[in-house]
Amino acid sequence: MKAGIIGLSSVGKTTIFNVLTHGQAAAGPAAGRKAEPNVGVVKVPDARLDFLSSKFNPEKTTYATVEFIDVQGLERGKGQDMALSPLRTVDALVHVVRAFQDESVPHSEGSVDPERDKRHLDYELMLADIASIEKRMERLEKDLKKIKNATLEKELDYLQRAKAWLESEKPLREMEVGEDEKKLVKGFAFLSEKPMIYVENIGEDQLDRLRHTDVSSEGVKPPANRANTEQTIISGKLEAEMSELPSEELKTFLSDYGLAESGTERLIRTTYRLLGLISFFTVGEEECRAWTITGGTNAQNAAGVIHTDLSDHFIRAEVCHYDDFVKHGTMQALKEKGLLRLEGKEYPVKDGDIMTIRHSG
Repeated sequence: MKAGIIGLSSVGKTTIFNVLTHGQAAAGPAAGRKAEPNVGVVKVPDARLDFLSSKFNPEKTTYATVEFIDVQGLERGKGQDMALSPLRTVDALVHVVRAFQDESVPHSEGSVDPERDKRHLDYELMLADIASIEKRMERLEKDLKKIKNATLEKELDYLQRAKAWLESEKPLREMEVGEDEKKLVKGFAFLSEKPMIYVENIGEDQLDRLRHTDVSSEGVKPPANRANTEQTIISGKLEAEMSELPSEELKTFLSDYGLAESGTERLIRTTYRLLGLISFFTVGEEECRAWTITGGTNAQNAAGVIHTDLSDHFIRAEVCHYDDFVKHGTMQALKEKGLLRLEGKEYPVKDGDIMTIRHSG
């Protein structure tokens, strides 16, 4: 899974990237002038995998990962195709929005206003999409003058509707699109169509908001009537301090601030929820591993995430659930209680399933 980190300059975007990835990417106005994005891979924290690993003592424990791509700070109306280009391959966008007050760090918009900044950067994404649509529509109209083609006509109809939607100042992620239309224009990778997480970067004087977020365990509610959108809160400055602590000290630090989890955990959990992702596990003496799939994926396709051969030669999946394993302690105990079962290719894999794939390959 890939997520692109975007934001205006001086919002703490690269600071949060460094917190997530334990990186040392240069932040600040000078760094913002370079075109190359920062890229880092983050392990997805999962206490369930930790527990399974403690029981099976494998040679290797492999966590699911998220790749974060941090592009240069964006400026309104500057024509930023090079900066936006790396974002076309990501699954979701993470828009870091400045909510902290700091007179020593000037805001590119002159004042701190999170809602304004969300709108302005959405406009930049929408303008980029309109440019892509107009270019493609021009080509389609020329082709359709030469020969009638039902598929091209459907594509043109969609693009006309999408352009009108964008011109009403609404991102494509909020437009209802049929499955056939999604397949038709998948290759365009429209930026405003990508699911969006707004991350408000708050100051240490605003931590009461963060404590409320952790207690609710639901993040910050997305804006009303905003489809495919989530929000959460991170204190970049505080998280930077926390990232240097050993795990045991980190737990104490979080507790002292009245927090239940780190910003990394909160952001990844929000990303999984937004994209409808779940995890299943494979276990054994060689390796315990977490795998990420979309909710509703069937057993055969989940096997293909492990290896294509397992999907091609799939026979059955031996399945139990993590909660049952915790309760009963061993696979043998689960088998005796009928909780370790065989499932066919159409079985919908559930979050927390532990699976062994039987195959003929």
